[in-house]
Amino acid sequence: MPLPSPGHLALLVLASLLAGALNAVAGGGSFLTFPALVLAGVPPVIANATSTVALLPGTFVSAWAYRGDIGAARGQLPMSAFVLVSLLGGAAGSILLLLTPEQLFVAIVPWLLLFGTLVFALGRSLTDLLRRHGRIGVPALVAAQALIGIYGGYFGGGIGILMLAMLGLYGMTEIHAMNGVKTVLAGCMNVVAAAIFIVARAVWWREALIMLLAAIAGGWIGPVLARRVAPARLRLFVVVVGLAMTAWFFTRG
Repeated sequence: MPLPSPGHLALLVLASLLAGALNAVAGGGSFLTFPALVLAGVPPVIANATSTVALLPGTFVSAWAYRGDIGAARGQLPMSAFVLVSLLGGAAGSILLLLTPEQLFVAIVPWLLLFGTLVFALGRSLTDLLRRHGRIGVPALVAAQALIGIYGGYFGGGIGILMLAMLGLYGMTEIHAMNGVKTVLAGCMNVVAAAIFIVARAVWWREALIMLLAAIAGGWIGPVLARRVAPARLRLFVVVVGLAMTAWFFTRG
């Protein structure tokens, strides 16, 4: 495993710092860390696994911050079933990623980035559109979460928006409670996926630890950023980066 050049090292630190800050405010940090790892010479499957591990601590920090809102949501949702299917889905998705041949994953990546970026860009509009077509019950909600869990373990771009859309279809309207539930379930997917990636030795630890520390620092910067920059502008930044990376991966492929 070659040592990262100073330029690549700076890229990983900057991408992780921004990703930690964005995840604390608007989400979409993986749109920065995954391409940064690939640009630094990490194979795509390993880059995806390493990015998952590097951003994991920030999920727990956010979940702790939402603990009061999560408690308020417990009476509205089947949390035990939610957690179970998120864990199982994350495990299935991560195993599927490890079984995907590198060349096939390289071909799939631009489509995954495009899907995740469009979901992130549509955001509330997607939720409102789906709501106009009706509501869903508990069985459909749990089934949808299982599918999101598989996608989350495999790639994960845009999972937060997908979960918020499903919770909105179920009838939830309190955004803080929805964000709290979304954060916990994303953590469930990512912690089991990270564990599988670690056991499978699919993580480049030098890059992961550098990015992990930078992402934690970014998480502290996030609230300051939120007070100075409108969330809509941050989301626009993520969308522009996502589209640029999508175009680059299509060209690279």
